[in-house]
Amino acid sequence: MSTRHASGVLDTCTYLDLAELDPAALPEVPEITAITLAELNQGVAMAKYPVSRAARSEQFGAAIVEFDPLPFDEAAATRYGTLVALTIAANRNPRPRRMDLLIAAIASANSLPLYTRNAADFKGLESMLDIVAL
Repeated sequence: MSTRHASGVLDTCTYLDLAELDPAALPEVPEITAITLAELNQGVAMAKYPVSRAARSEQFGAAIVEFDPLPFDEAAATRYGTLVALTIAANRNPRPRRMDLLIAAIASANSLPLYTRNAADFKGLESMLDIVAL
């Protein structure tokens, strides 16, 4: 990455791995989406053991305190349909990628780059989304 973006959306995996990432590789103002909050809350609900539930609760709580999540609004809903169509055009099944596509739609609708550790998950969306692979 040649220049650092002023702002950008972190997908859920990137948020979970923040402690391992070089801050210089991230946007100056990192953003998360309401979808990421939902995924973090799901992680708490699905934790099988008290120790993992506690750790996940801490991550979820930190996200609530540290971020004002970007919403899934009308613009994102419209963009989501376009991203699903692009996914299908790339001969990929959108069903297992729904959460990723929802996050990508929010980033794209807000003209923000998407920071991810899983760039391959967004293959075919490059015409509508600036993907920053970490």
